[in-house]
Amino acid sequence: METVPSYSPSIWVRVCHALPRLDLTMQMRDNSFIPDSWEYQQTLLVLSSLSAIALIFSLLVVLAFLIHYCCCHRSDSGNTSDEEEEDDDASGGHGYSGRKGRGICCVTWVSVAAVTLCCVAIGVGFYGNSEANDGMYQLTSSLLTANYTLASIDLLVADSVAGLQQSISGPLTTMEDLFTGNKPALVSTRSCRRLSERVVSLLSSLTLARGLVPTDGGTGNGSDTIIGVLTPAPPSIAPTLTPASSTQGPFSPGWAANTLMVNEDYRWLSYVLLLLLDLVVCLFILLGLAKQARWLLILMTVLAWLALFLSWGSLGLETATVVALSDFCFDPNTFVLNSTNFNTGTSTDILDYYLTCSRRMNSPFQQLLTQSQRALSSIHSHLSNLERDALPRFPKAERSLRDVQQILNSTEGNFHQLVASLNCRGLNKDYIDSLKGLCFDGMEGLLYLSLYSFLSALAFTAILCSLPGAWRSFAGDSEEYEDSDSESEDPFTSHQARRQTAMGSQRGALPPFYSYQGAGWTPPFSSAPPLPTQNASSNGNPGYESLPLIDRQSPPPSYSPSMLTGYGGSQSNPNPAHSRSLYSR
Repeated sequence: METVPSYSPSIWVRVCHALPRLDLTMQMRDNSFIPDSWEYQQTLLVLSSLSAIALIFSLLVVLAFLIHYCCCHRSDSGNTSDEEEEDDDASGGHGYSGRKGRGICCVTWVSVAAVTLCCVAIGVGFYGNSEANDGMYQLTSSLLTANYTLASIDLLVADSVAGLQQSISGPLTTMEDLFTGNKPALVSTRSCRRLSERVVSLLSSLTLARGLVPTDGGTGNGSDTIIGVLTPAPPSIAPTLTPASSTQGPFSPGWAANTLMVNEDYRWLSYVLLLLLDLVVCLFILLGLAKQARWLLILMTVLAWLALFLSWGSLGLETATVVALSDFCFDPNTFVLNSTNFNTGTSTDILDYYLTCSRRMNSPFQQLLTQSQRALSSIHSHLSNLERDALPRFPKAERSLRDVQQILNSTEGNFHQLVASLNCRGLNKDYIDSLKGLCFDGMEGLLYLSLYSFLSALAFTAILCSLPGAWRSFAGDSEEYEDSDSESEDPFTSHQARRQTAMGSQRGALPPFYSYQGAGWTPPFSSAPPLPTQNASSNGNPGYESLPLIDRQSPPPSYSPSMLTGYGGSQSNPNPAHSRSLYSR
């Protein structure tokens, strides 16, 4: 069989078609597209099960990390408690130990990298969803155009048949009655009737649209001679037909286009919702890490589990769809010709003529159209002879003769349009456009959606592995605000100072600060800054770094510039007597 002109399978179609096929018994199967075969369906199930295996592996990885965080870190917490106290002094007042800080940094960057990968996957998914939608739109548009062409053929045939039948039952019968006494005119009139019946019989066999069957008799317009179901193409140009039966034919391009459009709308909307779910989860995970909100991360963890299952599930469905589509697109003509859904009611020669549209192939309607054209020409010749010879002798037949000529002219005009519509170029172009939309844009969109599902599944696996570590790095509410209810505590005292004060109170009572007469001691209200003493932390910072902010004569940050100027001026000229009086109290 000849290949379709202007169409060749893409490289992705060839690669996916070359994938090995195994059934449930792990035996190799053919990769021909036979969707009704159970063996072929088994190969698709085996390919889809690969995503289920990947899902199980992801669950095992997440479970291993959960066991690591729950068990190993709990046993190490008692051994590292003393080291954290020493690292608190070396942390530079950041509130976290050095080892803990490194752990928090690692967990944070892993979570951010996973969320970034998820965002990249979401971008790929939006592009793939748009490409798949464009391919389906081109497919449905081509099917609707082909449906309109087939409907036009049937309407032209129906109008021509109805006009000829009307001429047979009306004007030609009247002319026979008028030409009873003139044998040559009567013979010509009966020849016109016989040829008109011949044309009606020939044109009645030119029905291509499924579910449209012209009747053999009856009068009326073209739409009254058609029974069946027709799905119109563009509403602005499509004819309006009233269905007389609810029985749908084996296949109709219009019915297929409407079914595909409905399914595509649901598919597009489902992927948009899935992409938005992934985007919301990623953004709120970043927000939870920034705000250190455990409740938000717990909620996003639940949604991340849901997104993980949906990602692997969609990947399995997309894998089966991509492989099946590649099998169809590799050799579409074979499936169309061999399928009983397409082949019922239409001969293989007609299908092959429109699918291949080769110049070396003759139209299967060539003989029929030639006979019809000759019959119409003969009718036109007989009417010309009657007008020249019989009309001067029978003036009453003029009106009937004019009616027959008018019907004949309308029939010839419809016949020329019918010949152009029956040419294979129009329907073959629609067929090629539908293949390009399905096998190029649609295939590319499905591949991008498969990549999105795979990347998002990996990203959510990494997120679920890193979030437990992020929970452990968050400071508890009791630890962060343990002294916030004390009325005597300075609100400007840092968290590091409060923590060191609490640790010092647990180790033992220190001597009173004002009773200490060391070398670096100065009165609390002295204008000179305190000198460094030997009581320093392990990193060389002065010991007064642990004192509240008010004891270091530092103004609160809420002071205005004018207040700071006044405060500095008063301190530049201190009153020693006043200081001694205050201290003596």
